[in-house]
Amino acid sequence: MGAKGFVEGGIASIVAGCSTHPLDLIKVRMQLQGESAPAPVSNPNLRPAFAYNGGGVTTVEMPHPPPPVVRSGPVSVGVKIFQTEGVAALFSGISATVLRQTLYSTTRMGLYEIFREKWTDQNTGTFSLTRKITAGLLAGGIGAAVGNPADVAMVRMQADGRLPLAQRRNYKGVADAISTMVKQEGVTSLWRGSSLTVNRAMIVTASQLASYDQIKETIIKQGVMGDGLGTHVTASFAAGFVASVASNPVDVIKTRVMNMKVEEGVAPPYKGAIDCALKTVKAEGPMALYKGFIPTISRQGPFTVVLFVTLEQVRKVLKDF
Repeated sequence: MGAKGFVEGGIASIVAGCSTHPLDLIKVRMQLQGESAPAPVSNPNLRPAFAYNGGGVTTVEMPHPPPPVVRSGPVSVGVKIFQTEGVAALFSGISATVLRQTLYSTTRMGLYEIFREKWTDQNTGTFSLTRKITAGLLAGGIGAAVGNPADVAMVRMQADGRLPLAQRRNYKGVADAISTMVKQEGVTSLWRGSSLTVNRAMIVTASQLASYDQIKETIIKQGVMGDGLGTHVTASFAAGFVASVASNPVDVIKTRVMNMKVEEGVAPPYKGAIDCALKTVKAEGPMALYKGFIPTISRQGPFTVVLFVTLEQVRKVLKDF
């Protein structure tokens, strides 16, 4: 029964991840909007100004003002990617998505089912909300630790197209991304931002799986609908909304920490998660932590619906195994 839960969760997660990948890519691009550009090495764009100084003329170099940051919505970001990079760019990093879902989501879904079996009251057959949340926290944390290398590779591959050509990493696939990171930045780079990944995964899994189970049970218990497609879609979309609201701030910080470029002899943009959060809020305001929320809910909603609807169908197919 334990292995079956992993298989069911893994199949459903891979289907959901691949079908909503373009929305996830748009979300990542939006979350990186407004990041400070690296300081220029020289000042090639200085223009001369003249001032009167006791009968002589002194040349004073005046810097050009920095260009304003243009923030785009999800539709314009998607259209820009399509126009400048092509339709294939919307699926950049999909190999990393498959690996991530195989490692992270398969683990969390399988563990959640094991906890459900162990913690369900044998007398009443109930699985309390407190236990659901606890199961989600534990399953999400363990799954995230297992899947972090694929998560880092996915974020970098999705964000690569926004960089100038000379600065792009140009990974050929998830295997190339992981091997290149190990060679250039060391094995520890594969777990960069892992504390954020674990925290986000705990929040997402607890809110997503627990709220889905609770809402589904409530709908059936109250007689609103039976245990069918309508109930599954309603409960899963509500669970996706709850997960999006709870996890978006951590997701923004996670994306920026994972995407930062670390070079030898150059101070990294962020010292860690807290430093990233403080710099983001200071430079862009507190609402920057909800940057990309529209594509997040636009992705999380369909992802959760596809995830649980597929899961329920896979369970029916494998019920006799």
